[in-house]
Order: sequence, then C-alpha cells, then structure tokens
Amino acid sequence: MNIPALSLQTLSAVPVLGLVAMFAALVGAVTGGGVTAILLPVLVLYFGIQEAVPIATICLFVASVSRVAVYRRNLELAVIGWFCLGSLPAVVLGTLFFTRSAPTLLTRLFGVVLIGAVVWRRLDPHPPDNFARLWFAPLGAAYGLLSGVSAAMASVPAPFFLAYGLRKEAFVGTMGVSVLLGQLAKLGVFGQAHFLTTPVVVNGLVLSPFVICGTVLGKRVLTRVSDSAFVTLVDIFMVASGVLFIVRG
Repeated sequence: MNIPALSLQTLSAVPVLGLVAMFAALVGAVTGGGVTAILLPVLVLYFGIQEAVPIATICLFVASVSRVAVYRRNLELAVIGWFCLGSLPAVVLGTLFFTRSAPTLLTRLFGVVLIGAVVWRRLDPHPPDNFARLWFAPLGAAYGLLSGVSAAMASVPAPFFLAYGLRKEAFVGTMGVSVLLGQLAKLGVFGQAHFLTTPVVVNGLVLSPFVICGTVLGKRVLTRVSDSAFVTLVDIFMVASGVLFIVRG
C-alpha cells in the first residue's frame, strides 16, 4: 500500500518526522555519521525519493553546520582539503545522475546502498595505521559519487578518518566539515535542476530546528546507551528499509 506524499504542513507529519530528525542528528553528533541513513528512509515513505533526498540534504547540511560550530577548534584542515579535492567534483557528478534518473530506479538503488552500508560496517574495514592524508583525495571521490546519489553512505569514510588518528572532537568536527561542503555542492546542483521547490525548502527548514536540537543533545543521551545494542538496532532498521525499497521500487 502506498503511503501518500504528505506536506509538513499536515500536523500529523510534523511530530513523527521531527522526532526522527532529532534522533538522527543526535546519532550523528556522537558517531560523526548516520543522519541520512536514519532520516532518509522515513522521508522516502512520506515524500518519494526525488523530494526526500533534497529535504535530507538540507537537514544534513544543517546538522553538519551545527557540528562544525560545536567542534570548530578541533578541525584537521589538511585532511579536509585533500578529502574535498576528490569529493566535491564527484558529488556534483553523482547528484547530476540523481536528478536525471527515474524515481523507481533511484528508490531501488537507494535500497541497495542502505544494505551495502550495513555490510560495509559489519566487514569492519581496517585501513593501515597512519593512513596518509594523500589518500583522502581518492577516498573523497568514491564517497562523493555515492553521496551524490543517496547520501546514505555518509559514514563510509569514518574508518579512514579514524585510521589517520582523528578522535572524539577532531573526528566529528572534521567529518562534519567534509560532509557540509559536499552537501553544499549538492544543494547547488539541486537548485540548478529545479529540485529545490518551495515545498522541499519549507520541509527542510521545518525539520532544521529538530536537527539542531538533536545535535546539542547528542552526547548527553547516547553516552548512556550500549554501543553494540545501538548499532544493531540501526542496522536492522537500515536492512529492513533497504529490502522494502528494493521490493517496492
């Protein structure tokens, strides 16, 4: 059964999507990723893939800005520079592909990406110690292509940032800047392709205060939750959503 495309002006939609957006931002504030992996499947059910992705992009941009504001003194600028050298051109190409593809194809592709993100994390990739900053350019390019299509793979570069030696505030803040610049490039492409319609922008702005709230509350809440239990719940949610989108299209 298809769920109708609702507007956030519909009062019943605001609490549900707002709470999901807050929880997603809360996760991102602690782990450095996961905002779109949690928020985007719910947005797809309400709006469809071609409206959900621009809305999620606005939310992820706001979440990244708030993370950078919190951790602005802990940024690793050299890593950000190399990563963005590869990611910014690639994210533009990936986003252009998104704007020109059929919604059914994108929905099924998004389902594959969600499941792939879980498999990637479960494989527990271990880049070599002292991962050189030069390698952040090709890493950024691979991330940019995937992020341009779905944005659900935002946490994929995390093991490499960790292997470089970034921890805690430096890790979350540096990841935040890298994601922020990519989302800014995506928003530019969406604007040129007329995907940033008035309803999309309004929906993104309505969710933004929830995202900021979740970022601020992040560390206070999730430090009390078992890491293994939390990751397992998120993985189950992502796989279930991925299967649903592949089947439904």
